[in-house]
Amino acid sequence: MYKFNGFTQAGLNFLQDIRINNSKPWFDEHRSIYDHELIQPFRALVEQLTPEMLKIDKEFETRPAIGKTISRIHRDTRFSKDKSLYRSRLWLTFKRPSRDWKEAPAYFFEISPDTYRYGLGYYCAPKQTMDIFREEILNKPEVFLKVMRCVKKPFELVGDSYKRPLVKEQDKKIATWYNRKSIAVMATNHHIEDILDRDLPNKLTQGFKQLLPLYDFLMDVEFIKNISKL
Repeated sequence: MYKFNGFTQAGLNFLQDIRINNSKPWFDEHRSIYDHELIQPFRALVEQLTPEMLKIDKEFETRPAIGKTISRIHRDTRFSKDKSLYRSRLWLTFKRPSRDWKEAPAYFFEISPDTYRYGLGYYCAPKQTMDIFREEILNKPEVFLKVMRCVKKPFELVGDSYKRPLVKEQDKKIATWYNRKSIAVMATNHHIEDILDRDLPNKLTQGFKQLLPLYDFLMDVEFIKNISKL
């Protein structure tokens, strides 16, 4: 087990350089930087976060491996107009195992050359999930308003909304959530030096715990969705 001592400037430089030198020969030549300055710290970070994350949900996938909790740097270009081979950002997630990771509520932390983000939500919530989410809001508006209190600084609700309100004359606090096409809350920070600090796990743990009421609400939605499939 590696102890997390912060990411390095060399790792950030790698992510910056791969935006320009996006080719297999360049990646292969600099593979050791990717392995030692990015993947190794990510694995250490996952391991250090795991005990506290399992207190949030004992069913989280916590293996510190690429494709499990750590993202792949290789892009799938088969159905994309962007044919870049490699991403210039990497992330980790804590979520329950799912057939489609895009549809599972997940805690996440992501770095790019000049920004880091962390938070909770769906990458792309399916229609059934959002229909149940809205129904739960309507059925338990006071409960939901109480849940919303955890979404405060440094987090904010992000993502696209429907142009026309789905329900007319709705409480604005609820409508902001009700009209979303998917759900995610995120803290975005351009003070990239923060991720060079060995105290980063404490910062992330504090933020993730803050969002626990929202995670519990989303897992109630997932439970109802799974029951409806039986």
